[in-house]
Amino acid sequence: MTARWHLITLRNVTEVRQPPTTCTDVFAARTRELWNEALGRRLDILIAGCGRPLPDSPLRTGLNAGETRITGVDEDRPALRARAQMRGDLDEWKLGDLRSVPLPQRSVDVVRCEFLLERIRHAELVLDRLVAALRPGGLILLRLRDGGTAYGFWARAVPRPLRALFWSRLAPPDEVGPLPAVYEPVSSREGIHAYCLMRGLVIAEEHLATSGNALRGRFAPLASAACRLVAILSAGRLTATHDEVTLVIRKPQNHFARLL
Repeated sequence: MTARWHLITLRNVTEVRQPPTTCTDVFAARTRELWNEALGRRLDILIAGCGRPLPDSPLRTGLNAGETRITGVDEDRPALRARAQMRGDLDEWKLGDLRSVPLPQRSVDVVRCEFLLERIRHAELVLDRLVAALRPGGLILLRLRDGGTAYGFWARAVPRPLRALFWSRLAPPDEVGPLPAVYEPVSSREGIHAYCLMRGLVIAEEHLATSGNALRGRFAPLASAACRLVAILSAGRLTATHDEVTLVIRKPQNHFARLL
């Protein structure tokens, strides 16, 4: 995947880190750091959106299998079920309505959520449940398609039947889809920032990238031109400089933080 990465330094980041190569490097490094902070205790990891292939799983972050327990959750769709069954890195997986699938509170140390929020309804409620399942001091490793970009605009505007018609030409062969393009307000960079502010969560890192399926296929020049056109017509409000946001979010563990 070709992507442009930018490290944004936030006021609540105290350490200096080198820019990563991919989001997988970020997630792997932060998972290892959390394991070190836990003094060798086993990490319980929840993968929200386990029905899509991952380039690297938490088991390949330098930790042994006995040092992590990985549970996957996703919607109960035939394509997603098939993917979940094919994965060999899950100790347990659950499919169903993400608003009600069992997620015990304060039961996991890491929530890894990639390209899930933008394709589901009631995304904020689902995110609340994921945060509630996280132990204090735990991490949310979040990756989403930014609905506030030109690419996000086209993903919402193009009808699903038309997307299905061109999916095989635009998307890589191993991608499951086309999945729904819902893009509720929280499924954007601004929406996630507002959500974290309201919930007392700390954004430790943020990275922007360009990785949309349509921008990586043989029609990439045409897709890029369409995104630039939207950026111009919207006076830059819908940017074409990125379409993906990766964040490392920490749930505070001091007693002044709101209890979730």
